[in-house]
Amino acid sequence: MMHGFIPPNRFFAYLTWQEIEQMPDRANTVIIQPIGAVEQHGPHLPLIVDSAIATGVLGQALEQLDAAIPAYALPPLYYGKSNEHIHFSGTVTISATTLLSLIQEIAHSLYRAGFRKLVLLNGHGGQPQVLEIAARDLHQAQPDLLVFPLFVWKVPHSAAELLTPYELERGIHAGDAETSLLLSLLPGQVKMAQAVCEYPAQQSKAQTLLSLEGQLPFAWTTDELSQTGVIGDATVATKEKGDRLLNSLAQGWVQVLEEIYHFTQPQTKP
Repeated sequence: MMHGFIPPNRFFAYLTWQEIEQMPDRANTVIIQPIGAVEQHGPHLPLIVDSAIATGVLGQALEQLDAAIPAYALPPLYYGKSNEHIHFSGTVTISATTLLSLIQEIAHSLYRAGFRKLVLLNGHGGQPQVLEIAARDLHQAQPDLLVFPLFVWKVPHSAAELLTPYELERGIHAGDAETSLLLSLLPGQVKMAQAVCEYPAQQSKAQTLLSLEGQLPFAWTTDELSQTGVIGDATVATKEKGDRLLNSLAQGWVQVLEEIYHFTQPQTKP
């Protein structure tokens, strides 16, 4: 069961080198690298949350993707840049430079094998900028390598229908959305009896533009915002919400993978 949530026929590492060599259209085959983290998610969720969500959503999407579209998931990168959570026991973090090097070396290996479309499917909110830097540098070095640094939550999904406006804005870690998704993906690993609701203190009224995340963020570490490691309301999470979230995220990712398969790099006019 090395493939986990990924359909076995879409798991890159189950292929032989001969099967890869004989692929008819490697340049247009979509290769997806799931990237997560091993970091604290409060007293009720396991450390593997971000990796589970990235691979779980991707697995559902690949199940639904048109079989005629060649797309394969690489084994997940479970460790990420999680130093904002380092004050909580169990968090395993790698540096931005290590993550950058890993992505670059994986991409170079795929490029040598003839692949030209690489999706970096990230499940951890603490590292999108690293993936964006990796993508730009890889494409600059090899202009025919198309790299897509994407966040699992950025596709269309149903969270606005299921979560309160306050939770949507401020529940950024181990709250309703992540807990509900884990109740759908790994229900045996969720300890709902230990779920809590904790939000950071309200910012001063003078701070109307700055926020934890968004267009004008400031740097923070989780221990400055939360005693439990939770930023949001995990107590209201349900499996029903998780099932609906998972299905909507998977549908969004089917659309994205289809677009990437048909994507061509824009060119200046002659």
